[in-house]
Amino acid sequence: MAASKPVEAAVVAAAVPSSGSGVGGGGTAGPGTGGLPRWQLALAVGAPLLLGAGAIYLWSRQQRRREARGRGDASGLKRNSERKTPEGRASPAPGSGHPEGPGAHLDMNREPLMPSPQFIKSYFSSFTDDIISQPMLKGEKSDEDKDKEGEALEVKENSGYLKAKQYMEEENYDKIISECSKEIDAEGKYMAEALLLRATFYLLIGNANAAKPDLDKVISLKEANVKLRANALIKRGSMYMQQQQPLLSTQDFNMAADIDPQNADVYHHRGQLKILLDQVEEAVADFDECIRLRPESALAQAQKCFALYRQAYTGNNSSQIQAAMKGFEEVIKKFPRCAEGYALYAQALTDQQQFGKADEMYDKCIDLEPDNATTYVHKGLLQLQWKQDLDRGLELISKAIEIDNKCDFAYETMGTIEVQRGNMEKAIDMFNKAINLAKSEMEMAHLYSLCDAAHAQTEVAKKYGLKPPTL
Repeated sequence: MAASKPVEAAVVAAAVPSSGSGVGGGGTAGPGTGGLPRWQLALAVGAPLLLGAGAIYLWSRQQRRREARGRGDASGLKRNSERKTPEGRASPAPGSGHPEGPGAHLDMNREPLMPSPQFIKSYFSSFTDDIISQPMLKGEKSDEDKDKEGEALEVKENSGYLKAKQYMEEENYDKIISECSKEIDAEGKYMAEALLLRATFYLLIGNANAAKPDLDKVISLKEANVKLRANALIKRGSMYMQQQQPLLSTQDFNMAADIDPQNADVYHHRGQLKILLDQVEEAVADFDECIRLRPESALAQAQKCFALYRQAYTGNNSSQIQAAMKGFEEVIKKFPRCAEGYALYAQALTDQQQFGKADEMYDKCIDLEPDNATTYVHKGLLQLQWKQDLDRGLELISKAIEIDNKCDFAYETMGTIEVQRGNMEKAIDMFNKAINLAKSEMEMAHLYSLCDAAHAQTEVAKKYGLKPPTL
């Protein structure tokens, strides 16, 4: 493990408010303006990282971090990019409330945790050409009369893969990896599908090291369905991007486009990759191709609007901003059941300080997806920015945790706010909970740096009798 950088600078930055910061400090800081207000430190903390989905949120977060670093802002609790942790396996030592300082060793024995059903469903909803997530075919069921409420489905064949598919329909996700392993060990006729499904769930629990050999094998199976191979390339490419290997990621997406040029998922997910690489024009071209192939793709249309908006916003082009905002209106009118359309529009409205309308958009999201904890976190952060209503913001973030106690975004955001309130012990507890739910090495490294900085700030305060500044 590479040695982490000293955290003293981060502690000082976190302890000293930047000019113009504070909840009472007024509105948002636009491009090229002074320091970010304190509430935006929470906004600079990440959203849940869906492998191949949600890249818009991640890109927006990265942009905010870059801006904050450039301003010398109090976001000293930023990720230490040099810290490396084992993929999906690290956690604080049992019985400790925090890592033992910046050089702490990481426990390799963390039990992988299955994300919430809402997270899993959101992940699979970002694919339209994914064979393994399609409902079971009639011929795969032993008795169609069994497919009734209150009665379990039974598969026609003695197949681990088909049994895993049955468990998917029942949302009994914990049993899927073991059933896929049975199919693979038996070298059954669904071995390629089982490899891909097992790899997908390894990725979902944050175990990329286990996922990669399965994905490699599917990709190398020339006789496998081209849709399976393309899907494996998309997922491996997304995994590489999480591991900060953009060249390998780009190669996989390009290979997927070569072998399955009519696969809309390739262009949808490659578009998100291009956004992360700040190649917005290429991203828009990919979204356009996805929309050409799948005109009903609400996600691609919403994400295209957001890409155009961010390009206009960072370029401070008011006419293009207005065109992008009009595009959002058209998307939500055309696809009124697409929650992500409202969510992305809400982020753009927040940037434009149209807080009331942004709040309405988040309410629409909650109406459509009441079990999506992430929306409550974003709505909570909006209350801090809009009304400086800390109590309401924390209430909404607490609601997110109540809805989904595996929402790492909620714990991370709560921890960041508690740092700013001076509640270091609670902040450390929240960061540790997020660490146990991290789904990638990159996210875990970021969370450990937050936790280390909070712990170090606590130790400095104790040693010198200081009281950390609060909101």
